[in-house]
Amino acid sequence: MGQKIEQDLQRFRKIVRGKIKSDLAKYISRGELIGKKGKDLVSIPLPQIQIPQFRYGKKNSGGVGIGPGQPGQPLTAPQGEGEPQAGNEPGAHLLEVELTLEELADILGEELALPRIQPKGERNIVSEKDKYSSIRSVGPESLRHFKRTFRRALKRQLASGTYDPHNPIVIPVREDKRYRSWKEVPKPEAVACIFYMMDVSGSMTDEQKELVRIEAFWIDTWIKRHYKGVETVYIIHDAAAAEVDEHRFYHTRESGGTKISSAYELCHRIIDHRYPPSQWNIYAFHFSDGDNWGEDIPRCLEILRQQLLPKLNLFGYGQVDSPYGSGEFFEHVRELVDSHDNLVVSRIVNRESIVDSIKEFLGTGR
Repeated sequence: MGQKIEQDLQRFRKIVRGKIKSDLAKYISRGELIGKKGKDLVSIPLPQIQIPQFRYGKKNSGGVGIGPGQPGQPLTAPQGEGEPQAGNEPGAHLLEVELTLEELADILGEELALPRIQPKGERNIVSEKDKYSSIRSVGPESLRHFKRTFRRALKRQLASGTYDPHNPIVIPVREDKRYRSWKEVPKPEAVACIFYMMDVSGSMTDEQKELVRIEAFWIDTWIKRHYKGVETVYIIHDAAAAEVDEHRFYHTRESGGTKISSAYELCHRIIDHRYPPSQWNIYAFHFSDGDNWGEDIPRCLEILRQQLLPKLNLFGYGQVDSPYGSGEFFEHVRELVDSHDNLVVSRIVNRESIVDSIKEFLGTGR
């Protein structure tokens, strides 16, 4: 009975994964999914799967299929006339299933064919992990190796002539029992830091920030799948930059001009003071509408080439479409892509383009 339940559970999980993968773009672009995050669980609504079946109508209710029909006669009984009334029939309900963020990250990686991230360095933290790699003759019953025990008991009975093929009962004795054994192995823990920088100047609207929020959530989900510890730094900027918490990052109102170099300089200072590249895997993502003070562009490119890119696993520049921004900064950054394999640029036109943007950012496996 237990095995049957487990088979049904695994089959249900396959159905759920298949449904999520088929509608992945829809789930990713929904901002309310992020709000349901709690204790590393998210709820995914799935339509119920119903098996087709015949349903018989009431007798003498009319309609083709229960007697001779006339041209133009409807296939179902005519609806009543008059004002629409409240119904008294139950409707279809959505089934919500809970998935861990790890399961969600795996589905994201499978569907987008994302390569696993290869950490660049490891912080000087080492933990101990128990690895079951050997067999011994003593141990707790919970670690008894059934196959090894059975095999030794069978060999003993064959050698002593007590095995009866017509009554194949094998009873292990104490000396037959074998147990799994473990040893402690050192396990370095790779850690990462993610910088999110966002333009909050007057040309960035709430809709653009919502696109950034959704994409940042899924980037977080994937990167955290590959590291034991992840720290996040949020930077906002207009003509000046500041480090803020997550709430202020997404809820600061738009104002002021734009000077992107202020964010890049602050990011560089924080890395130097708190996250040495020899110990941390560092990721930085900058989201903007591409509108920047013209005289500031050479300074931005200089900081990228000489200070940031040599220290980062990955730098991603995502440009959201805005009715107010010029968008010219995208072309300046794209000129550096060919000479820096840890630099990725992406355009985020609307919610539907979030999936493609995530794949562009994370498809390098860095």
